[in-house]
Amino acid sequence: MSHDLNAAQREAVNTLSGPLLVLAGAGTGKTRVVIYRIAKLIKSGVPAQRILAVTFTNKAANEMRQRTTALLGRRRGQQRPEISTFHSLCVRVLRRHITVLGYPKRFAIYDRADQESVARATLREIKVPGETLRPSDFLYFISRWKMASVRPRKATSLAGTDKEHLAAVAYRRYQNNLKSKGAVDFDDLLLLTEELFEKYPDARRAEADRFDHLLIDEYQDTNGSQYRIIKRLAIGHRNLCVVGDDDQSIYGWRGAEITHILRFERDWPRATVVRLEENYRSTAAILERANQLILFNKNRHDKVLRAARHGGEPPRILQFKDETAEAEGIVQDLKKRLAQRGTVPRDFAILFRTNEQPRAFEMVLRKENLPYVLVGGMSFYDRKEVRDLLAYLKVLANPHDEPSLLRIINTPPRGIGQATVKRLLDLAVSNGKSLWSTLGSPAARAEAGDKAARSIGQFRATIESFRSRVGHDSLSRLVSELIQKTGYTSELSRIYTDPTEREARMASVEEIVNAVANYEKQAQKPTLSGYLEEAALGDRDDTTEKDSQLARNAIALMTLHSAKGLEFPQVYLVGLEEGILPHHRSVAADGDAIDEERRLCYVGVTRARDRLTLSLALTRKKWGKARDSQPSRFLYEFTGQAELLKAKKASAQTRLKATTRRKSRSPARR
Repeated sequence: MSHDLNAAQREAVNTLSGPLLVLAGAGTGKTRVVIYRIAKLIKSGVPAQRILAVTFTNKAANEMRQRTTALLGRRRGQQRPEISTFHSLCVRVLRRHITVLGYPKRFAIYDRADQESVARATLREIKVPGETLRPSDFLYFISRWKMASVRPRKATSLAGTDKEHLAAVAYRRYQNNLKSKGAVDFDDLLLLTEELFEKYPDARRAEADRFDHLLIDEYQDTNGSQYRIIKRLAIGHRNLCVVGDDDQSIYGWRGAEITHILRFERDWPRATVVRLEENYRSTAAILERANQLILFNKNRHDKVLRAARHGGEPPRILQFKDETAEAEGIVQDLKKRLAQRGTVPRDFAILFRTNEQPRAFEMVLRKENLPYVLVGGMSFYDRKEVRDLLAYLKVLANPHDEPSLLRIINTPPRGIGQATVKRLLDLAVSNGKSLWSTLGSPAARAEAGDKAARSIGQFRATIESFRSRVGHDSLSRLVSELIQKTGYTSELSRIYTDPTEREARMASVEEIVNAVANYEKQAQKPTLSGYLEEAALGDRDDTTEKDSQLARNAIALMTLHSAKGLEFPQVYLVGLEEGILPHHRSVAADGDAIDEERRLCYVGVTRARDRLTLSLALTRKKWGKARDSQPSRFLYEFTGQAELLKAKKASAQTRLKATTRRKSRSPARR
């Protein structure tokens, strides 16, 4: 097994005890190291079930599981290491212990639509109109606070703007509303696990005692809660291996703290540090420039990527008069390369910093009739059909899940109008009961009227009939029959007369059935709540959608953030201008913000295997008028001309001071 590894990889795999930091540069084979290290631990006598490996996405966790199984082989009754995402790990921990925090054991995990429903109700309760604070803005503030482990009592002191103050006031009530419904949101999974370990040492010990070895992937992306959860799980045995690359830490905006990987040796004294520096992806010509660029970040672990592939075409920098010429020039260049033998559209990626940039490229690609895909568009879980069907399944699992019940009570239309629903909700609130409990009461029948009451009765009977089959019938059969029984697909056919749109929406419905069938096939003990849990976590980690987009034979258009973890034979990194890359918000903040932008540029550069092209526009339209652009500072650093940029800035400063002095000496006009 070890003959497949280079010397540094072997050292990482064979260091089996104590704290270990594996600094894995771009394209250096870090996943292989993690897999081989798990296999080595097991072959050295560590029981597989005593090993926990944690990563950030379902895709990465699934790949790790499959590759570990392939390496170890399949044997009947063989135990497996626990490999999961952070959020999946926290769900399992909370299922075992959450009752001590005052939540039910079978808590619901609310998705974005459910959260917005609770947020809207919360803001209504404290009489905050939608135009003053929108539910989406309210949830943005709450999520930001939760990612920083800020509880409601502390949020008020951190609020700066009027909107933040309103959000802070509503935060506690929002949490109470979630708790009263026996629900948590996505950010709560980490926050409540951290709170559990902090307040209940017995629960922390019980969880820590489950494992003798921890492996954490993408450690540079951990936020404060994740960092503290890991520390509390590993502090007893100290067998903690973290793998990551500080040079690819690009998620500061969503709570990731680069300091965790930078201070690992301080946190874990006598830690072993292994540097993976041999890059198997890019040519030497590309890596030389990448190394040159990232050296300008001072606060980093010292490492230099070395190319396993020597030579290569030097990266090019193309300059255009404006953004239209940039799009036309890049697409024409790409078209010329596409004409070369053995080259296909999926070999190419156009990477950009902001979501506005691809518009010009899309127009030209359409005009040239070239296939392309805008990666990272609408998530599968954001589609109306998917949300509707998941709401049905949530009501089967728990009919007291009010946001889900409200979504499907008249979907497809069954004669239970909004006015009727509002009256029934008011009745439920006045009686202190859930809406589901209220629907079957004589008072509800009187309130709804004969026609609506009959529809409510039929709806309740359908739900109860399918609920009685949960746990007895195949889940995928249950879902297929539920779709037929409710007339959901018939309604889609009625509403959408355009064949293309109808087909796309039917495909989403079919994909839900496929997803349930796949879950059933893979899970050891498939349950409806287990599938809903998987779907709730997938809602925020939609790598499946990205994979299906990238599977098409099409040119990929994507942001630099979406491109992390991917690679392409030919990459165009566009818009290398001050204010775009680095982004204008970072230019204003400077310091650490610029360093993160540089890391983002570095991530873009290291996506390229064979050819790399960088481009900039000399002018770019702002509010309809062409404005001069400044070349990005990263271009100067990338090409070894940073001193020239310094000289230009110094010269500009001197000219500005001279102009200011002349103005101050000139006599004032009368």
